[in-house]
Amino acid sequence: MGGAAVWLSARQYTSAPVRVVLFGATGMIGGGALIECLADPRVTAVTSLSRASTGASHPKLTEILHRDFFDLQPVAAHLPGHDACFYCLGVTAVGLDEPSYSRMTYDLTLVAARAYLAANPAGTFCYISGAGADSSERGRTMWARVKGRTENTLLKLGLSRVYLVRPGFIQPVNGVRSKTAWYQAFYTAVAPLSPLIRLLLPGLATTTALLGRALIQLGLKGFSRPIVTTRDINRLAAAG
Repeated sequence: MGGAAVWLSARQYTSAPVRVVLFGATGMIGGGALIECLADPRVTAVTSLSRASTGASHPKLTEILHRDFFDLQPVAAHLPGHDACFYCLGVTAVGLDEPSYSRMTYDLTLVAARAYLAANPAGTFCYISGAGADSSERGRTMWARVKGRTENTLLKLGLSRVYLVRPGFIQPVNGVRSKTAWYQAFYTAVAPLSPLIRLLLPGLATTTALLGRALIQLGLKGFSRPIVTTRDINRLAAAG
């Protein structure tokens, strides 16, 4: 299936349960999404594809361990039958040049998206991008250019529905932690102020729990446009 993706309004979606394949469940964002998926009765099945075990155990969780995410053929049989894919894999751009960051961001995402599309032509693909992603691909900020190029390619890939989720500041909650030590130190320091930040700046800040709930809403009911901002994330989470 070629061409651009088509977005449907919430009224055009059904309320049927959703089956999710989750990339990056051992990371901060993916870990938050996993918690929300397992807790939400509308999500009936979760297949986690990761390099290491999440340590979670739940009747609706299937955990697939795989080392080389540039080659998904060995796990391709586990992809069909999923209504939505939450792609939460990502790396920090700190210390990486553009080719290295592009390989881990653009190339890796496209491998997953193409594999998911082949297995689920009518499925929904949710990509965790970032606030400030550069759709022009010509800006001065390297990570933003790469994220923008990744978004633009996803839109042209032929996915039935694709959402480019652009969170700003994300506070980890419910025991979720960042794997990057200095990130986690920062999150711990600002944790007492997080509710106030979200209250005063709803367009800039969210939590891992709210982001996870927003992804579920996207899988269930969609959204009116492909780009999902932090303010949209918080509203979608509240609607669920």
